[in-house]
Amino acid sequence: MFSKILIANRGEIALRVLRACKELGIKTVAVHSTADANAMHVRLADESVCIGPPAARDSYLNIPSLVAACEITGAEAVHPGYGFLSENARFAEIVEAHGIKFIGPSADHIRIMGDKIEAKRTAQRLGIPVVPGSEGGVANETDAFRIAAEIGYPVLIKASAGGGGRGMKVAKTEADLAEAFATARTESRAAFGDDSVYIEKYLQKPRHIEIQVLGDGKGNAIHLGERDCSLQRRHQKVWEEAPSPALTPAERDRIGGIVSKAIGDLGYAGAGTIEFLYEDGEFYFIEMNTRLQVEHPVTEAITGIDLVNEQIRVAAGAGLSVTQADVTFNGCAIECRINAEDPATFTPSPGKITYFHPPGGLGVRVDSGVYQGYVIPPFYDSLIGKLIVHGRDRSETLMRLRRCLDEFVVDGISTTIPLFKTLVGNDDIARGDYNIHWLEHFLATKPEMGG
Repeated sequence: MFSKILIANRGEIALRVLRACKELGIKTVAVHSTADANAMHVRLADESVCIGPPAARDSYLNIPSLVAACEITGAEAVHPGYGFLSENARFAEIVEAHGIKFIGPSADHIRIMGDKIEAKRTAQRLGIPVVPGSEGGVANETDAFRIAAEIGYPVLIKASAGGGGRGMKVAKTEADLAEAFATARTESRAAFGDDSVYIEKYLQKPRHIEIQVLGDGKGNAIHLGERDCSLQRRHQKVWEEAPSPALTPAERDRIGGIVSKAIGDLGYAGAGTIEFLYEDGEFYFIEMNTRLQVEHPVTEAITGIDLVNEQIRVAAGAGLSVTQADVTFNGCAIECRINAEDPATFTPSPGKITYFHPPGGLGVRVDSGVYQGYVIPPFYDSLIGKLIVHGRDRSETLMRLRRCLDEFVVDGISTTIPLFKTLVGNDDIARGDYNIHWLEHFLATKPEMGG
């Protein structure tokens, strides 16, 4: 096992990894920009290193500074968290070249799954069901019209190197295709420096279902069930739950068996997530995330398995601590992403937290790196914490979530807590009757936010 790990991230995920390390008896190194000098993960780590000024490109994305921090402190391994460099194959290669273990999959697997076209090809080869679409990139408008006609409208044009909804356009009819194709390529070039796009069938009312997997890098892999991440705004997840209210145990076992076999065949090491669109009982692969997910706590809640612990074990060569037969699913868990944003306009709201009172009690977990008096900097994403609630069934979980949202107080800035108070009282949400378009349609009605 490692004796010291550097955590190449910030905020709640840095604190989450730090806690797992401490429970394993591993010393921790926090890195931080000058804007994060007073962050909680910096305060609690055994050592800390300032790696640059506030801008992420000069600090958390500064690979030479991160490698130097490892060498200065003698860290044997790097945990990248999520975001920043967590899915950067070059970073993994450089770290390993310096004799430092990257806690995650191989650079080759990161690279394959980071290319949406190659990821789809790989998924097909491994027997994972995919959305009908182009075999690869679509080079010109003529090919786009031909492929769209073969698939049938509506179609979705997606950036090959994309993510977060950028470089993604829907063409509902043939008349829409030319403009959607050109716009997707332009956005992709601007966002990713790569204008290659591909085309898929656009599903009308799908749910977003993802399967959590763990592999030991030696051909053994397991799945930890699904998460339903269908409540999204602009392709960004807002509310996640496990298990999905839409899946049966038989469907879970079927798709879980498919993906765990595929991940084992791939020789994948560590934690990963296979994301699907799900409609009319069918699963369609959209991408694989080769890292820990923001929403991983709901899986931990219903399985009792510490995903960060498993990541570290695999990277250290100790293998997985559980087999598929050991995995059981207990109750229901829901996560709400609490952002420093106006709940109606979603405008960022950085600033000083004048009062902070998180909820507590049975089945309640709050993953947050903030505290009373902390100043949220304007340089990074707006996530300030995650409220995770677990109950014996979905009804109990929703009631517990309602109580926790009433207890949660964050003063001095605007947060999305009122949005979740509104959602938890909605009849569709109570029934689990929603899809990936539901939240945006709901917000378009300009609902009054819970106080």
